Amino acid sequence: MYDTVAAVITKSNTRKSLYHFTRASNLPMMANYDSLFSSQHLQGQPTVERRQKAMTLNYAEYSLTINAHLKIPDVMIDESTTQQAFRACLDRHVFLWPTLKDCRKMLDTYRRREPNESFAVLAFDAYSLMTACQATVKLSKYDSGSSPRFPHLCSYKKSPVMFLPLAQFKKVSNRLVPEQVSEIHEVLIEDRVSFITRYLRAIYIADELDVPPRWREYAAPLDDLMEMHNSTK
Repeated sequence: MYDTVAAVITKSNTRKSLYHFTRASNLPMMANYDSLFSSQHLQGQPTVERRQKAMTLNYAEYSLTINAHLKIPDVMIDESTTQQAFRACLDRHVFLWPTLKDCRKMLDTYRRREPNESFAVLAFDAYSLMTACQATVKLSKYDSGSSPRFPHLCSYKKSPVMFLPLAQFKKVSNRLVPEQVSEIHEVLIEDRVSFITRYLRAIYIADELDVPPRWREYAAPLDDLMEMHNSTK
């Protein structure tokens, strides 16, 4: 069942990879544990207040940074939940982008906000990663952690219901969840992704020396990611 759904989602050549955006300084911790962790896993407890700026914390012997929560207007939150509950839901997941276009939006946004920061994009084989994490994969039709430019005109509200479990793809029909592959704009995995070297295909980064030695063979220029994005337009 999961294999079939993952095969449908990754059939297009433009959806063979899943992309994870992070800071270059977080790579040593990821390589050491061979894992991607949700921010709640790293913090050890739910976030009560919105993180208004990036937060540096310690995980075992490693220092790492988790991103701020973007401000979401109250009008965008469904009455069935609260800002705090929705943030906690986001924090329980690892986020990946299913297309270069979606990943490029994220990269461009953070490069504008933090021009002096070094970022990295990890590219994974989408089919094998989704099938390995099958029970904890969810799909989103929307950029869940941000707000549309005109929230009062938006046709949907944010809540955990917008995250569709992988096995339910094409079995649920409503305006909140993706019904077609082209409508999938985020892939979320609850808590963690383990043994990520098995699925790793490339690490796009400005300076390959920022890549831990065990992953150095996967290093690729960040400009290559930009060129790939331009060639798929």
